[in-house]
Amino acid sequence: MQATHLGIIKGNVSLHVQYHTVDRGLSQLRNRPNSVCMSHSERASCFGLRLGSGPMGLELGGVGTAGGSVFRSSAKSRSVKAQVSDEDLEDNAPLKSPSKSSGSVLPYVGVASLGAILFGYHLGVVNGALEYLAKDLGIVENTVLQGWVVSTLLAGATVGSFTGGSLADHFGRTKTFILDAIPLTIGSILCATATNVETLILGRLLCGIGIGISSAIVPLYISEISPTEIRGTLGSINQLFICIGILAALVAGLPLAGNPLWWRTMFGLSVIPSVLLALGMAFSPESPRWLVQQRKISQAEVAIKKLYGKNKVTELIADLTESSQGSEEQDAGWFDLFSRRYFKVVSVGAMLFLFQQLAGINAVVYYSTSVFRNAGVASDVAASALVGAANVFGTVIASSLMDKKGRKSLLITSFTGMAASMLLLSLSFSWKALAPYSGPLSVIGTVLYVLSFSLGAGPVPALLLPEIFASRIRAKAVALSLGMHWISNFFIGLCFLSVMTKFGISKVYLGFATICLLAVVYISSNVVETKGRSLEDIERELSPAI
Repeated sequence: MQATHLGIIKGNVSLHVQYHTVDRGLSQLRNRPNSVCMSHSERASCFGLRLGSGPMGLELGGVGTAGGSVFRSSAKSRSVKAQVSDEDLEDNAPLKSPSKSSGSVLPYVGVASLGAILFGYHLGVVNGALEYLAKDLGIVENTVLQGWVVSTLLAGATVGSFTGGSLADHFGRTKTFILDAIPLTIGSILCATATNVETLILGRLLCGIGIGISSAIVPLYISEISPTEIRGTLGSINQLFICIGILAALVAGLPLAGNPLWWRTMFGLSVIPSVLLALGMAFSPESPRWLVQQRKISQAEVAIKKLYGKNKVTELIADLTESSQGSEEQDAGWFDLFSRRYFKVVSVGAMLFLFQQLAGINAVVYYSTSVFRNAGVASDVAASALVGAANVFGTVIASSLMDKKGRKSLLITSFTGMAASMLLLSLSFSWKALAPYSGPLSVIGTVLYVLSFSLGAGPVPALLLPEIFASRIRAKAVALSLGMHWISNFFIGLCFLSVMTKFGISKVYLGFATICLLAVVYISSNVVETKGRSLEDIERELSPAI
Protein backbone atom coordinates (compact mmCIF):
# COMPACT_ATOMS: atom_id res chain seq x y z
CA MET A 1 0.00 0.00 0.00
CA GLN A 2 1.52 3.32 -1.05
CA ALA A 3 0.84 6.70 0.49
CA THR A 4 0.56 9.00 -2.48
CA HIS A 5 0.52 12.36 -0.72
CA LEU A 6 2.54 13.18 2.38
CA GLY A 7 2.71 16.67 3.82
CA ILE A 8 5.26 17.58 6.44
CA ILE A 9 4.30 20.64 8.52
CA LYS A 10 6.42 22.43 11.13
CA GLY A 11 6.31 20.99 14.64
CA ASN A 12 4.36 17.99 15.81
CA VAL A 13 1.37 18.42 13.57
CA SER A 14 -1.17 15.81 12.63
CA LEU A 15 -1.77 15.35 8.93
CA HIS A 16 -5.36 14.72 8.05
CA VAL A 17 -7.23 12.63 5.54
CA GLN A 18 -10.41 13.95 4.02
CA TYR A 19 -13.20 11.60 3.02
CA HIS A 20 -16.72 12.71 2.33
CA THR A 21 -19.18 9.82 2.64
CA VAL A 22 -19.77 6.86 4.93
CA ASP A 23 -19.96 4.38 2.06
CA ARG A 24 -16.81 5.62 0.36
CA GLY A 25 -14.84 6.33 3.53
CA LEU A 26 -13.26 2.94 4.11
CA SER A 27 -12.45 2.19 0.47
CA GLN A 28 -10.92 5.64 -0.01
CA LEU A 29 -8.98 5.16 3.18
CA ARG A 30 -7.48 2.01 1.70
CA ASN A 31 -6.95 3.23 -1.81
CA ARG A 32 -6.34 6.97 -1.53
CA PRO A 33 -4.57 8.00 1.67
CA ASN A 34 -3.83 11.45 0.27
CA SER A 35 -2.39 12.94 3.39
CA VAL A 36 -1.70 10.59 6.26
CA CYS A 37 -0.08 12.67 8.96
CA MET A 38 2.09 11.81 11.85
CA SER A 39 4.55 13.41 14.14
CA HIS A 40 7.93 13.01 12.51
CA SER A 41 9.40 11.90 15.80
CA GLU A 42 6.92 9.03 16.01
CA ARG A 43 7.09 6.17 13.53
CA ALA A 44 3.58 4.87 14.13
CA SER A 45 0.77 6.71 12.36
CA CYS A 46 -2.93 6.75 11.91
CA PHE A 47 -4.31 3.85 9.95
CA GLY A 48 -1.19 1.86 10.85
CA LEU A 49 1.08 3.41 8.20
CA ARG A 50 4.65 3.68 9.42
CA LEU A 51 7.26 5.76 7.67
CA GLY A 52 10.33 3.66 6.93
CA SER A 53 13.77 5.05 7.37
CA GLY A 54 15.05 4.70 3.86
CA PRO A 55 14.11 6.36 0.61
CA MET A 56 10.44 5.92 -0.06
CA GLY A 57 10.08 3.44 2.78
CA LEU A 58 6.47 2.97 3.84
CA GLU A 59 5.39 0.02 5.93
CA LEU A 60 1.92 -1.21 6.80
CA GLY A 61 1.23 -1.91 10.42
CA GLY A 62 -1.89 -2.56 12.51
CA VAL A 63 -4.79 -0.16 12.35
CA GLY A 64 -4.65 2.57 14.97
CA THR A 65 -1.23 1.73 16.27
CA ALA A 66 -0.51 5.15 17.73
CA GLY A 67 -2.84 6.24 20.43
CA GLY A 68 -5.89 4.39 19.16
CA SER A 69 -7.79 4.64 15.91
CA VAL A 70 -8.07 8.04 14.33
CA PHE A 71 -11.05 7.01 12.26
CA ARG A 72 -13.64 7.64 14.98
CA SER A 73 -17.26 6.82 14.21
CA SER A 74 -20.03 9.31 14.68
CA ALA A 75 -23.71 8.94 13.89
CA LYS A 76 -23.83 12.49 12.71
CA SER A 77 -20.71 12.63 10.61
CA ARG A 78 -18.13 10.20 9.23
CA SER A 79 -16.03 12.77 7.41
CA VAL A 80 -12.89 14.36 8.74
CA LYS A 81 -12.42 17.93 7.61
CA ALA A 82 -9.02 18.66 6.19
CA GLN A 83 -7.17 21.35 8.10
CA VAL A 84 -4.55 21.66 5.42
CA SER A 85 -5.55 23.33 2.19
CA ASP A 86 -4.90 21.81 -1.20
CA GLU A 87 -2.43 24.63 -1.76
CA ASP A 88 -0.48 23.65 1.36
CA LEU A 89 -0.46 20.02 0.26
CA GLU A 90 0.91 21.07 -3.12
CA ASP A 91 3.70 23.02 -1.41
CA ASN A 92 4.62 20.14 0.85
CA ALA A 93 4.61 17.77 -2.11
CA PRO A 94 3.65 14.11 -2.27
CA LEU A 95 5.79 11.16 -1.42
CA LYS A 96 6.25 9.69 -4.84
CA SER A 97 5.69 6.08 -5.68
CA PRO A 98 8.77 3.94 -6.34
CA SER A 99 8.20 3.98 -10.08
CA LYS A 100 8.17 7.80 -10.24
CA SER A 101 10.99 8.31 -7.75
CA SER A 102 13.27 5.82 -9.44
CA GLY A 103 13.18 7.82 -12.68
CA SER A 104 15.86 10.24 -11.51
CA VAL A 105 17.94 7.45 -9.96
CA LEU A 106 18.19 5.24 -13.04
CA PRO A 107 20.63 7.44 -15.04
CA TYR A 108 23.13 7.36 -12.19
CA VAL A 109 22.71 3.61 -11.73
CA GLY A 110 23.41 3.34 -15.45
CA VAL A 111 26.62 5.38 -15.13
CA ALA A 112 27.82 3.23 -12.22
CA SER A 113 27.02 0.10 -14.23
CA LEU A 114 29.76 1.07 -16.70
CA GLY A 115 32.12 -0.15 -13.98
CA ALA A 116 30.35 -3.53 -14.01
CA ILE A 117 30.58 -3.70 -17.82
CA LEU A 118 34.34 -3.07 -17.60
CA PHE A 119 34.56 -5.74 -14.90
CA GLY A 120 33.04 -8.34 -17.21
CA TYR A 121 34.83 -7.11 -20.34
CA HIS A 122 38.33 -7.32 -18.87
CA LEU A 123 37.58 -10.76 -17.44
CA GLY A 124 36.48 -12.07 -20.84
CA VAL A 125 38.61 -10.16 -23.36
CA VAL A 126 41.75 -12.26 -22.96
CA ASN A 127 40.01 -15.57 -23.68
CA GLY A 128 39.63 -14.91 -27.39
CA ALA A 129 42.70 -12.71 -27.75
CA LEU A 130 45.28 -14.90 -25.95
CA GLU A 131 46.19 -17.10 -28.93
CA TYR A 132 46.69 -14.11 -31.23
CA LEU A 133 48.58 -11.87 -28.82
CA ALA A 134 50.84 -14.80 -27.96
CA LYS A 135 51.82 -15.10 -31.65
CA ASP A 136 52.26 -11.34 -32.02
CA LEU A 137 54.46 -11.01 -28.91
CA GLY A 138 56.38 -14.24 -29.47
CA ILE A 139 55.23 -16.22 -26.39
CA VAL A 140 53.41 -19.07 -28.12
CA GLU A 141 55.74 -21.65 -26.58
CA ASN A 142 55.86 -19.99 -23.17
CA THR A 143 52.75 -21.10 -21.31
CA VAL A 144 54.04 -19.59 -18.06
CA LEU A 145 54.00 -16.09 -19.53
CA GLN A 146 50.60 -16.75 -21.05
CA GLY A 147 49.41 -17.75 -17.61
CA TRP A 148 50.75 -14.48 -16.20
CA VAL A 149 48.86 -12.52 -18.87
CA VAL A 150 45.64 -14.17 -17.70
CA SER A 151 46.16 -14.27 -13.94
CA THR A 152 47.77 -10.84 -13.43
CA LEU A 153 44.31 -9.33 -13.84
CA LEU A 154 43.04 -11.36 -10.86
CA ALA A 155 46.04 -10.39 -8.74
CA GLY A 156 45.44 -6.72 -9.53
CA ALA A 157 41.74 -7.10 -8.78
CA THR A 158 42.57 -8.45 -5.32
CA VAL A 159 44.64 -5.35 -4.57
CA GLY A 160 41.99 -3.07 -6.05
CA SER A 161 39.13 -4.59 -4.09
CA PHE A 162 40.88 -3.87 -0.78
CA THR A 163 41.89 -0.38 -1.92
CA GLY A 164 38.39 0.54 -3.09
CA GLY A 165 36.89 0.53 0.40
CA SER A 166 39.40 2.98 1.84
CA LEU A 167 39.16 5.27 -1.18
CA ALA A 168 35.36 5.28 -1.03
CA ASP A 169 35.41 6.17 2.68
CA HIS A 170 38.01 8.90 2.26
CA PHE A 171 37.08 10.58 -1.02
CA GLY A 172 33.45 9.54 -1.40
CA ARG A 173 31.81 7.19 -3.89
CA THR A 174 31.73 9.39 -7.01
CA LYS A 175 35.31 10.65 -6.68
CA THR A 176 36.50 7.06 -6.23
CA PHE A 177 34.80 6.14 -9.51
CA ILE A 178 36.65 8.99 -11.22
CA LEU A 179 39.97 7.88 -9.71
CA ASP A 180 39.18 4.31 -10.76
CA ALA A 181 38.97 5.40 -14.38
CA ILE A 182 42.69 6.26 -14.32
CA PRO A 183 44.13 2.70 -14.02
CA LEU A 184 41.34 1.37 -16.26
CA THR A 185 42.20 3.83 -19.04
CA ILE A 186 46.00 3.67 -18.74
CA GLY A 187 45.93 -0.12 -18.44
CA SER A 188 43.80 -0.50 -21.56
CA ILE A 189 46.09 1.77 -23.55
CA LEU A 190 49.19 -0.15 -22.43
CA CYS A 191 47.57 -3.47 -23.42
CA ALA A 192 46.52 -2.13 -26.82
CA THR A 193 49.94 -0.68 -27.67
CA ALA A 194 52.19 -3.30 -26.02
CA THR A 195 55.23 -4.33 -28.05
CA ASN A 196 56.44 -6.82 -25.43
CA VAL A 197 54.82 -9.10 -22.89
CA GLU A 198 56.10 -7.08 -19.91
CA THR A 199 54.13 -4.02 -21.01
CA LEU A 200 51.06 -6.17 -21.60
CA ILE A 201 51.31 -7.69 -18.11
CA LEU A 202 51.69 -4.22 -16.56
CA GLY A 203 48.59 -3.09 -18.45
CA ARG A 204 46.65 -6.12 -17.26
CA LEU A 205 47.74 -5.42 -13.68
CA LEU A 206 46.44 -1.84 -13.87
CA CYS A 207 43.17 -3.03 -15.43
CA GLY A 208 42.89 -5.59 -12.63
CA ILE A 209 43.31 -2.90 -9.97
CA GLY A 210 40.62 -0.91 -11.77
CA ILE A 211 38.07 -3.71 -11.91
CA GLY A 212 38.87 -4.65 -8.31
CA ILE A 213 37.93 -1.14 -7.21
CA SER A 214 34.83 -1.29 -9.42
CA SER A 215 33.77 -4.61 -7.92
CA ALA A 216 33.68 -2.94 -4.49
CA ILE A 217 32.14 0.45 -5.26
CA VAL A 218 29.57 -0.34 -7.97
CA PRO A 219 27.26 -2.39 -5.69
CA LEU A 220 28.03 -0.03 -2.80
CA TYR A 221 26.96 3.11 -4.70
CA ILE A 222 23.91 1.53 -6.32
CA SER A 223 22.69 0.18 -2.98
CA GLU A 224 23.10 3.52 -1.22
CA ILE A 225 21.22 5.60 -3.80
CA SER A 226 18.45 3.12 -4.67
CA PRO A 227 14.90 3.50 -3.28
CA THR A 228 14.07 0.79 -0.75
CA GLU A 229 11.25 -0.78 -2.78
CA ILE A 230 13.39 -1.40 -5.88
CA ARG A 231 16.85 -1.65 -4.33
CA GLY A 232 16.97 -5.38 -5.07
CA THR A 233 16.09 -4.93 -8.73
CA LEU A 234 18.57 -2.10 -9.24
CA GLY A 235 21.26 -3.88 -7.22
CA SER A 236 21.03 -7.00 -9.38
CA ILE A 237 21.77 -4.83 -12.43
CA ASN A 238 25.41 -5.01 -11.32
CA GLN A 239 25.59 -8.75 -12.06
CA LEU A 240 23.59 -8.32 -15.27
CA PHE A 241 26.05 -5.79 -16.65
CA ILE A 242 29.01 -7.98 -15.68
CA CYS A 243 27.43 -10.68 -17.86
CA ILE A 244 26.86 -8.13 -20.62
CA GLY A 245 30.53 -7.10 -20.37
CA ILE A 246 31.65 -10.71 -20.80
CA LEU A 247 29.31 -11.09 -23.76
CA ALA A 248 30.66 -7.85 -25.27
CA ALA A 249 34.19 -9.25 -25.00
CA LEU A 250 33.12 -12.41 -26.87
CA VAL A 251 31.46 -10.34 -29.60
CA ALA A 252 34.50 -8.05 -29.85
CA GLY A 253 36.65 -11.09 -30.65
CA LEU A 254 34.66 -12.14 -33.73
CA PRO A 255 36.92 -10.27 -36.25
CA LEU A 256 40.06 -12.03 -34.94
CA ALA A 257 39.85 -14.86 -37.47
CA GLY A 258 40.19 -12.40 -40.36
CA ASN A 259 42.47 -9.90 -38.65
CA PRO A 260 45.02 -11.39 -36.22
CA LEU A 261 46.04 -7.91 -34.97
CA TRP A 262 42.47 -7.16 -33.92
CA TRP A 263 43.37 -8.16 -30.36
CA ARG A 264 44.88 -4.69 -29.89
CA THR A 265 41.59 -3.07 -30.85
CA MET A 266 39.78 -5.36 -28.42
CA PHE A 267 41.83 -3.98 -25.53
CA GLY A 268 41.62 -0.43 -26.87
CA LEU A 269 37.81 -0.49 -27.01
CA SER A 270 37.64 -0.62 -23.21
CA VAL A 271 39.03 2.93 -23.05
CA ILE A 272 35.62 4.26 -24.18
CA PRO A 273 33.53 3.07 -21.19
CA SER A 274 36.39 4.02 -18.85
CA VAL A 275 36.30 7.64 -20.01
CA LEU A 276 32.49 7.68 -20.01
CA LEU A 277 32.53 6.40 -16.42
CA ALA A 278 34.72 9.30 -15.29
CA LEU A 279 32.69 11.89 -17.18
CA GLY A 280 29.37 10.49 -15.99
CA MET A 281 30.43 10.39 -12.35
CA ALA A 282 31.61 14.00 -12.54
CA PHE A 283 27.92 14.93 -12.94
CA SER A 284 26.45 12.24 -10.66
CA PRO A 285 25.31 12.97 -7.09
CA GLU A 286 27.31 11.68 -4.17
CA SER A 287 25.73 9.11 -1.86
CA PRO A 288 23.58 11.06 0.64
CA ARG A 289 24.43 8.48 3.30
CA TRP A 290 28.15 9.12 2.92
CA LEU A 291 27.62 12.90 2.93
CA VAL A 292 25.58 12.78 6.15
CA GLN A 293 28.19 10.50 7.69
CA GLN A 294 30.77 13.20 6.84
CA ARG A 295 28.42 15.86 8.33
CA LYS A 296 28.05 17.54 4.94
CA ILE A 297 24.34 18.13 5.40
CA SER A 298 23.90 20.89 2.81
CA GLN A 299 25.58 18.75 0.14
CA ALA A 300 23.43 15.79 1.17
CA GLU A 301 20.32 17.91 0.65
CA VAL A 302 21.46 18.78 -2.88
CA ALA A 303 22.15 15.10 -3.63
CA ILE A 304 18.71 14.05 -2.33
CA LYS A 305 17.01 16.69 -4.49
CA LYS A 306 18.87 15.37 -7.51
CA LEU A 307 18.09 11.72 -6.77
CA TYR A 308 14.55 11.82 -5.39
CA GLY A 309 13.24 15.39 -5.67
CA LYS A 310 13.01 18.25 -3.17
CA ASN A 311 9.99 16.65 -1.51
CA LYS A 312 12.16 13.96 0.08
CA VAL A 313 14.80 16.23 1.63
CA THR A 314 13.24 16.80 5.08
CA GLU A 315 12.28 13.16 5.54
CA LEU A 316 15.58 11.62 4.47
CA ILE A 317 17.88 14.12 6.13
CA ALA A 318 16.04 13.63 9.44
CA ASP A 319 16.19 9.86 9.13
CA LEU A 320 19.83 9.70 8.10
CA THR A 321 20.93 12.00 10.91
CA GLU A 322 18.99 9.86 13.39
CA SER A 323 21.13 6.88 12.42
CA SER A 324 23.69 6.68 15.22
CA GLN A 325 26.46 5.31 13.04
CA GLY A 326 25.83 7.84 10.31
CA SER A 327 26.13 10.96 12.43
CA GLU A 328 27.93 10.21 15.70
CA GLU A 329 30.72 7.77 14.91
CA GLN A 330 33.84 8.13 12.85
CA ASP A 331 34.63 5.86 9.94
CA ALA A 332 35.68 2.41 11.09
CA GLY A 333 39.23 1.16 10.75
CA TRP A 334 40.09 -2.24 9.31
CA PHE A 335 40.47 -3.77 12.78
CA ASP A 336 36.95 -2.62 13.69
CA LEU A 337 35.59 -5.14 11.19
CA PHE A 338 36.68 -7.89 13.56
CA SER A 339 35.23 -6.33 16.69
CA ARG A 340 32.48 -8.02 18.67
CA ARG A 341 29.93 -5.59 17.27
CA TYR A 342 30.60 -6.28 13.59
CA PHE A 343 32.39 -9.61 13.30
CA LYS A 344 29.30 -11.77 12.81
CA VAL A 345 27.84 -9.69 9.99
CA VAL A 346 31.26 -9.27 8.33
CA SER A 347 31.84 -13.02 8.49
CA VAL A 348 28.49 -13.58 6.74
CA GLY A 349 29.64 -11.37 3.88
CA ALA A 350 32.96 -13.16 3.53
CA MET A 351 31.33 -16.60 3.72
CA LEU A 352 28.80 -15.78 1.00
CA PHE A 353 31.56 -14.96 -1.45
CA LEU A 354 33.61 -17.94 -0.31
CA PHE A 355 30.66 -20.27 -0.96
CA GLN A 356 30.01 -18.53 -4.26
CA GLN A 357 33.50 -19.33 -5.51
CA LEU A 358 34.02 -22.74 -3.85
CA ALA A 359 30.74 -23.88 -5.41
CA GLY A 360 32.67 -24.07 -8.68
CA ILE A 361 31.24 -21.32 -10.89
CA ASN A 362 34.56 -20.12 -12.28
CA ALA A 363 35.83 -23.64 -12.78
CA VAL A 364 32.69 -24.35 -14.82
CA VAL A 365 32.95 -21.14 -16.85
CA TYR A 366 36.71 -21.24 -17.40
CA TYR A 367 36.79 -24.87 -18.50
CA SER A 368 33.32 -25.52 -19.92
CA THR A 369 34.68 -25.72 -23.47
CA SER A 370 37.27 -28.37 -22.63
CA VAL A 371 34.73 -30.30 -20.52
CA PHE A 372 32.29 -30.34 -23.43
CA ARG A 373 35.03 -31.42 -25.81
CA ASN A 374 36.12 -34.28 -23.54
CA ALA A 375 32.49 -35.35 -23.24
CA GLY A 376 32.28 -35.66 -27.01
CA VAL A 377 30.07 -32.65 -27.71
CA ALA A 378 30.41 -31.85 -31.41
CA SER A 379 30.24 -28.04 -31.10
CA ASP A 380 31.92 -27.03 -27.86
CA VAL A 381 31.89 -23.35 -28.86
CA ALA A 382 28.13 -23.42 -29.33
CA ALA A 383 27.71 -25.20 -26.01
CA SER A 384 29.76 -22.53 -24.24
CA ALA A 385 27.71 -19.81 -25.94
CA LEU A 386 24.62 -21.50 -24.54
CA VAL A 387 26.17 -21.29 -21.08
CA GLY A 388 26.70 -17.56 -21.53
CA ALA A 389 23.13 -17.08 -22.69
CA ALA A 390 21.84 -18.99 -19.64
CA ASN A 391 23.85 -16.69 -17.38
CA VAL A 392 22.33 -13.54 -18.87
CA PHE A 393 18.81 -15.01 -18.93
CA GLY A 394 18.98 -16.16 -15.31
CA THR A 395 20.26 -12.76 -14.17
CA VAL A 396 17.36 -11.01 -15.89
CA ILE A 397 14.91 -13.34 -14.12
CA ALA A 398 16.66 -12.73 -10.80
CA SER A 399 16.30 -8.97 -11.26
CA SER A 400 12.53 -9.30 -11.58
CA LEU A 401 12.28 -11.57 -8.52
CA MET A 402 14.70 -9.81 -6.15
CA ASP A 403 12.13 -7.48 -4.60
CA LYS A 404 9.30 -10.03 -4.76
CA LYS A 405 10.78 -13.27 -3.44
CA GLY A 406 13.59 -11.79 -1.38
CA ARG A 407 17.36 -12.25 -1.26
CA LYS A 408 17.52 -15.17 1.18
CA SER A 409 14.98 -17.33 -0.63
CA LEU A 410 16.73 -16.78 -3.96
CA LEU A 411 20.07 -17.75 -2.41
CA ILE A 412 18.65 -21.00 -1.01
CA THR A 413 16.90 -21.84 -4.28
CA SER A 414 20.04 -21.04 -6.24
CA PHE A 415 22.47 -23.17 -4.22
CA THR A 416 19.96 -26.04 -4.13
CA GLY A 417 19.70 -25.96 -7.92
CA MET A 418 23.48 -25.78 -8.24
CA ALA A 419 23.87 -28.84 -5.98
CA ALA A 420 21.38 -30.84 -8.06
CA SER A 421 23.09 -29.79 -11.30
CA MET A 422 26.53 -30.73 -10.01
CA LEU A 423 25.20 -34.11 -8.87
CA LEU A 424 23.83 -34.68 -12.37
CA LEU A 425 27.19 -33.74 -13.90
CA SER A 426 29.04 -36.03 -11.50
CA LEU A 427 26.78 -38.97 -12.28
CA SER A 428 27.01 -38.38 -16.03
CA PHE A 429 30.78 -38.84 -15.84
CA SER A 430 30.83 -41.78 -13.37
CA TRP A 431 27.86 -44.03 -14.14
CA LYS A 432 28.56 -46.38 -16.99
CA ALA A 433 24.86 -46.59 -17.75
CA LEU A 434 24.90 -42.87 -18.54
CA ALA A 435 28.11 -42.98 -20.59
CA PRO A 436 26.29 -42.91 -23.98
CA TYR A 437 24.51 -39.74 -22.89
CA SER A 438 27.41 -37.99 -21.16
CA GLY A 439 27.70 -35.33 -23.87
CA PRO A 440 24.11 -34.04 -23.75
CA LEU A 441 23.97 -34.50 -19.97
CA SER A 442 27.14 -32.45 -19.48
CA VAL A 443 25.64 -29.61 -21.51
CA ILE A 444 22.26 -29.81 -19.71
CA GLY A 445 23.88 -30.05 -16.28
CA THR A 446 26.24 -27.14 -16.96
CA VAL A 447 23.49 -24.91 -18.35
CA LEU A 448 21.22 -25.71 -15.38
CA TYR A 449 24.10 -25.03 -13.01
CA VAL A 450 24.86 -21.62 -14.56
CA LEU A 451 21.15 -20.79 -14.68
CA SER A 452 20.78 -21.68 -10.99
CA PHE A 453 23.88 -19.66 -10.14
CA SER A 454 22.60 -16.57 -11.94
CA LEU A 455 19.28 -16.73 -10.07
CA GLY A 456 20.85 -16.07 -6.68
CA ALA A 457 24.43 -17.06 -5.90
CA GLY A 458 25.69 -14.72 -8.62
CA PRO A 459 23.80 -11.45 -8.08
CA VAL A 460 22.69 -11.64 -4.44
CA PRO A 461 26.00 -11.46 -2.47
CA ALA A 462 27.11 -8.19 -4.11
CA LEU A 463 23.63 -6.78 -3.47
CA LEU A 464 23.15 -8.15 0.05
CA LEU A 465 26.49 -7.09 1.50
CA PRO A 466 26.02 -3.30 1.26
CA GLU A 467 22.56 -3.84 2.78
CA ILE A 468 23.66 -5.75 5.88
CA PHE A 469 26.80 -3.76 6.69
CA ALA A 470 26.53 -0.72 8.97
CA SER A 471 27.23 2.61 7.29
CA ARG A 472 30.52 3.25 9.09
CA ILE A 473 31.99 -0.10 8.00
CA ARG A 474 30.11 -0.55 4.71
CA ALA A 475 32.86 0.37 2.26
CA LYS A 476 35.65 -1.51 4.02
CA ALA A 477 33.50 -4.56 4.77
CA VAL A 478 32.39 -4.81 1.15
CA ALA A 479 36.05 -4.49 0.10
CA LEU A 480 37.09 -7.25 2.51
CA SER A 481 34.37 -9.57 1.21
CA LEU A 482 35.32 -8.83 -2.39
CA GLY A 483 38.92 -9.58 -1.47
CA MET A 484 37.77 -13.04 -0.39
CA HIS A 485 36.07 -13.35 -3.78
CA TRP A 486 39.20 -12.51 -5.77
CA ILE A 487 41.58 -14.61 -3.67
CA SER A 488 39.39 -17.72 -3.90
CA ASN A 489 38.77 -17.01 -7.58
CA PHE A 490 42.53 -16.89 -8.22
CA PHE A 491 43.31 -20.15 -6.41
CA ILE A 492 40.41 -22.06 -7.99
CA GLY A 493 41.51 -20.98 -11.46
CA LEU A 494 45.07 -21.97 -10.58
CA CYS A 495 44.33 -25.36 -9.01
CA PHE A 496 41.25 -26.68 -10.79
CA LEU A 497 43.02 -28.54 -13.60
CA SER A 498 45.54 -30.11 -11.21
CA VAL A 499 42.82 -31.25 -8.80
CA MET A 500 40.72 -32.57 -11.69
CA THR A 501 43.68 -34.52 -13.03
CA LYS A 502 44.38 -36.07 -9.61
CA PHE A 503 40.83 -36.91 -8.49
CA GLY A 504 38.82 -36.97 -11.71
CA ILE A 505 36.07 -34.64 -12.89
CA SER A 506 33.31 -36.72 -11.29
CA LYS A 507 34.71 -36.43 -7.76
CA VAL A 508 35.47 -32.73 -8.22
CA TYR A 509 31.88 -32.03 -9.27
CA LEU A 510 30.62 -34.12 -6.35
CA GLY A 511 32.72 -31.91 -4.07
CA PHE A 512 31.14 -28.80 -5.58
CA ALA A 513 27.67 -30.29 -4.95
CA THR A 514 28.57 -30.89 -1.30
CA ILE A 515 29.75 -27.29 -0.89
CA CYS A 516 26.46 -26.05 -2.38
CA LEU A 517 24.48 -28.05 0.18
CA LEU A 518 26.64 -26.69 3.01
CA ALA A 519 25.90 -23.19 1.67
CA VAL A 520 22.16 -23.88 1.91
CA VAL A 521 22.52 -24.88 5.57
CA TYR A 522 24.68 -21.84 6.37
CA ILE A 523 22.37 -19.36 4.61
CA SER A 524 19.28 -20.78 6.32
CA SER A 525 20.86 -20.19 9.74
CA ASN A 526 22.84 -16.98 9.32
CA VAL A 527 21.48 -14.76 6.53
CA VAL A 528 18.66 -12.28 7.25
CA GLU A 529 16.07 -11.16 4.72
CA THR A 530 16.50 -7.52 3.65
CA LYS A 531 13.70 -7.23 1.10
CA GLY A 532 11.66 -4.05 1.55
CA ARG A 533 13.72 -2.78 4.48
CA SER A 534 15.71 0.44 4.57
CA LEU A 535 19.46 0.32 5.10
CA GLU A 536 19.04 2.18 8.41
CA ASP A 537 16.46 -0.32 9.72
CA ILE A 538 18.75 -3.23 8.83
CA GLU A 539 21.70 -1.50 10.47
CA ARG A 540 19.79 -0.91 13.70
CA GLU A 541 18.96 -4.62 13.91
CA LEU A 542 22.26 -6.17 12.90
CA SER A 543 24.76 -3.63 14.26
CA PRO A 544 23.12 -1.77 17.15
CA ALA A 545 25.13 0.98 18.77
CA ILE A 546 26.92 -0.12 21.91
